[in-house]
Amino acid sequence: MDGAMAWTMAGDVAISVRDEGAARRVALDGALDIATVTAAARRLGEVPVDQPLELDLSHLDRIDTAGAWALCRLRARAIAAGQAVTITGADANAQSVIRTVEAAMPAPDDRPAPPASLADRLEAVGRGTARAGAFFVELCAYLGLFLVRFLRSLVVPRDFRLTALVHHCHEVGIKAVPIVALMAFLIGIVLAFQGAVQLRQFGAEIFVVELISVSILRELGILLTAIIVAGRTASAFTAAIGSMKMREEIDAMRTLGIDPALALFVPRILALVIMLPILGMIANIVGILGGALMAWVELGVSPAMFRTRLLDGVMFSNLVVGMIKAPVFAIVIGVVGCHAGMQVGGDAESLGRMTSASVVTAIFSVIVIDAMFSIFFAQVGM
Repeated sequence: MDGAMAWTMAGDVAISVRDEGAARRVALDGALDIATVTAAARRLGEVPVDQPLELDLSHLDRIDTAGAWALCRLRARAIAAGQAVTITGADANAQSVIRTVEAAMPAPDDRPAPPASLADRLEAVGRGTARAGAFFVELCAYLGLFLVRFLRSLVVPRDFRLTALVHHCHEVGIKAVPIVALMAFLIGIVLAFQGAVQLRQFGAEIFVVELISVSILRELGILLTAIIVAGRTASAFTAAIGSMKMREEIDAMRTLGIDPALALFVPRILALVIMLPILGMIANIVGILGGALMAWVELGVSPAMFRTRLLDGVMFSNLVVGMIKAPVFAIVIGVVGCHAGMQVGGDAESLGRMTSASVVTAIFSVIVIDAMFSIFFAQVGM
């Protein structure tokens, strides 16, 4: 750099930069304080650090912690580039302020993280397993709480909240019919179309009826219905109960002698137990109708032939296998949603986090339980 550069700053402070032999001299004149630090820091950030620096503060009238911070940033940048930095002309007050700010500056941690050892990895696996086990135990506790409160409501009918049950049946069941029916109809169409494409290669297009009916009645009808219900209902349960917990309404219920489990958990979970099998049957019927429509359009299988093949070639046990899963799915979805709602803290962030977690957990649990049912029914020959 040849010659000198100077910038006039707010508050009559100026910064000049001049190359003097093997060093670069940065001189400050005026007041370097909170009023001028923004512009000063920007100018000091433009100073090249490709050679040693000399900071001349002999003409500096005033400096505060904000100005010292700007100088410390320049000094740290030069040191990081491998250049020496000297401060000259600073009075005792300026030196004290600079030392104080420099001592308070956070030191970058350049040390690389030590590689994880086998013991660290085993510890992480163990902690994760312990957390999963504790979470499973909590879900079992909430399941037991629901069963106890449900049996109590049967013994003492006046404690049963019929109005809340009807309301939640409408919310989790009736309002879910359109999306469940649309999903099942499209799944039936897709199964019929893809089955026709594959079976046509072997001249066995007529067996598309068995493919559609067995797939929907045994697995896809109730499984996809449970996934949709888990997505919309588990999140709704968590949001409703979590909002009440945030507003301390649940504490107020306990103060008034109202059991939150009896008032909040039993109607919601019981509504799911009642409505999910109904939604599953609707999905089965609409899915088969969609498959029949596509089989008629794509393969020319008339509705009468489809009905005959359906009644003659499909065992009633396939429907039983699908329907047996529905109450189990309903209880799992309801327990997960209510448990997540009770874990909400006092802020909106925890409400959103637990709502997302409840949906993920409910869908994952439904898929795992469906796989376990499939293995069980295969073992018993159903």
